[in-house]
Amino acid sequence: MTLLDSRFRGNDIAAMISAPREIVTPYRPIPLEVPEGMKPNEFFNSAENLADLVHNNGLLANPEGLLFYRKAIGHSNLFDGSIIYNTSQRILDPLGRPVRRSQVPEPVRHVWNRMNRIALEFMLERYPDPARHLVLAGEASLDATWPLTAPGVPSIRMLHNHFIVFDKDDLAAAAPADPDNPNLTDGGQHSLFQAHMRDAYRAFFAGLDLKLLAPCERGECRLALTGYPQGLPSWEVKGGAAGLGEVRFWHEYDMLLKGFLDFYRTFFSQVSTRNAPMLPDLYFPALVEERLLFDNDFLRTAKMVRERCIKDARYANAIRWQPAFKQLIYRNDAGQLIVTISQNSIGNAITELLGVVVKRVPDAEAYARAEPQLLEQLLELRRRFVEADLGEGIATPYWPAQ
Repeated sequence: MTLLDSRFRGNDIAAMISAPREIVTPYRPIPLEVPEGMKPNEFFNSAENLADLVHNNGLLANPEGLLFYRKAIGHSNLFDGSIIYNTSQRILDPLGRPVRRSQVPEPVRHVWNRMNRIALEFMLERYPDPARHLVLAGEASLDATWPLTAPGVPSIRMLHNHFIVFDKDDLAAAAPADPDNPNLTDGGQHSLFQAHMRDAYRAFFAGLDLKLLAPCERGECRLALTGYPQGLPSWEVKGGAAGLGEVRFWHEYDMLLKGFLDFYRTFFSQVSTRNAPMLPDLYFPALVEERLLFDNDFLRTAKMVRERCIKDARYANAIRWQPAFKQLIYRNDAGQLIVTISQNSIGNAITELLGVVVKRVPDAEAYARAEPQLLEQLLELRRRFVEADLGEGIATPYWPAQ
């Protein structure tokens, strides 16, 4: 099948109905008992649970503290794996662990980037047709922005990446998701940034020194099947998969995150305190001063949110005062690699940025049917990591160390 045929087939399927999808993913129930008196998300942050993650699902570990593992309760049983910066044994305070790329030491981030590149290249090699498969990889903010017991708080407070592949035929056959699902808030009509200061947001990002990331025109990076992402600023990776081999790409990937952090933190500092002074630890202070703190829409929106917080306790309690984001790389319908970053304070799952809602159901038999092919791929990716001197294999009851 040619790329032209692939594009036509993908668009033809999507033309049937363009809407977010809810896909059902079976999993094998985890035989872990939450101690009496603890909430599940409290236990999942414990060193005990993270040890189980290593011993039952760990595939590879390296001296930098990066752990490659199988997702026990995953997004997709076609391909689904993660790399986590496992600091659980040396930083027992779950609120004190690194939770975003900007907090990871440079030597660790260098290894992290190499692992990300190899994982992405592996997925693109195994699933080369953009009409047949949705390929994505990315990470989520796991900041301590809510109390541990609040709904929606991440269950593992350590930075981790997701590597996921969905079958587009399965997505096309899946039931449409509820468009009012708050987890689908990704920059569309509900987004604070998009609704009130879209121009300021884009003008700020336009000030970044990007060479390998080219801004997408509005809508051109959207998946026809789901209609997502909606409204988010997105950038094409020049050179496609080959661009991932450029150190400059990973610097620019970090630059987008740093720009987002400056924007988010500056905005909510103004929400919190009228005419607050510029934060002392910004990455791009000149850009903040020029394009944010002198922008009427930016400051008008901060005033609007501040006044509502004072009057509406429920609204104020729902705000994430510290940055909440998802950042990912995905392949669009034309086969281009696209980078995007969310901008909401809801805390949606990473797949939902692309309009895919995952409904996980316990079904050991269905999972067992998919498991052999899934493990074959994860073990092959592990072999490539080892070959590149990125770690050593871990033995579990389900697979050997080599």
